Formats: sequence, C-alpha cells, structure tokens
Amino acid sequence: MSSSSKYFDSIRISASKKTRAEPEAAPCQWAGCDKPGTHKAPAGRNREGQYFHFCIDHVREYNKNFNYFSGLSDSEIAKFQKDAITGHRPTWKAASNGTPPRTSNSFSQLRSGSAASQRRLHGVFNTFQEGRARAAPVRRLKTLERKAFVTLELEAGASADKIKAQYKLLVKRHHPDSNGGDRSSEERFREVLQAYNLLKKAGFC
Repeated sequence: MSSSSKYFDSIRISASKKTRAEPEAAPCQWAGCDKPGTHKAPAGRNREGQYFHFCIDHVREYNKNFNYFSGLSDSEIAKFQKDAITGHRPTWKAASNGTPPRTSNSFSQLRSGSAASQRRLHGVFNTFQEGRARAAPVRRLKTLERKAFVTLELEAGASADKIKAQYKLLVKRHHPDSNGGDRSSEERFREVLQAYNLLKKAGFC
C-alpha cells in the first residue's frame, strides 16, 4: 500500500499506553525504619493469616528471633505437639471389634436399667474377676527361698511390707552393738542379712 492510498489516512494509531506504575510498598513496620516493607513475616500464634511488613534486613532479624510457642508452658507445648499429629482433630479409641466406645450416656442408660439387668451385669463381672484370680500363676518357692522365710520368722510368701518390717526388727534385735558383741547374736545377724538379700534378689521385696 502506497503512502498516497486513501486507506492510509484511515489507519488510526492509538496513543502509546502509559506504563502502569506498581503500587508503592508500605513502609517497613520496624521501629525507626523508613525503608519499603517489601517482605511479609507471620504475626504469630492465634493470628494466622496476618503478617507484618518489613524490609529485607529487618525481616531477617524478625525471623531469627521468631518463636511460635512463646508464652506457652512446657505442658501446653507438649499438648500442641500431640494434637498436631492428628491435625488438632478430636480422636477416641475404638473397641476391639472396631465399634466406637460407649459414651457416658450409654453408661447412664445402663445404670438406669432394671434391677435384674444390673444383677446380671454384676454377676458377669464377678465371674470374670474370679477367672482372672484362678488364672494367676502361683510361684513355687525354691529351697533357699523357703529357708530364708523361716530365718526371718515369716510365713512363706509373706508380703514385701512384712518382709521389710521383720528385717528391720531382727537387725535391730541382733545387731552386735545392741548385744555387747555377743558372738551368737552376730551369727544370727549375718543369717538375717543373707536371708533378706536372697529374698530381695528373688523379687519378693
């Protein structure tokens, strides 16, 4: 198309668009700083989605000292970490068959049931407890263990509290300082010590 063409005059050239100026950044929120706040930093716990605006130098300083758990006790931090495993969603233990556990309302309904139902439940519980007691293995004493009980003047299988109390009593009674160096008392004193140590190693006290 020549420059003298009638179509040449009809071509309209739009004016050049002005380059849009980018919005100026807010000033740095660090006290005493007048640089542009071009970098965001989290505002902290319980203010998720909120940010401070700092310049590059002060955002580095802020992030270096930022502690999300500031102000929380050790127990509160431990609870937060435990809840974080499940995404802070409530959880509960399932029964062995995969069904949800009974709620307090379920137990309330059970308690408010008929007397016959409660008696049946009580009987089942007692039967279960008796079965557990029968299933508990009875430990047979070894010869030295039985002899140690005799030395301490105790019945076989006495409780740990009785063993300790009797040991203290016999030590006090047969200690050489309490008997003026009596040789027979010293021998009895050594027997008591040996018997007690044997029962202690065997797990009776």
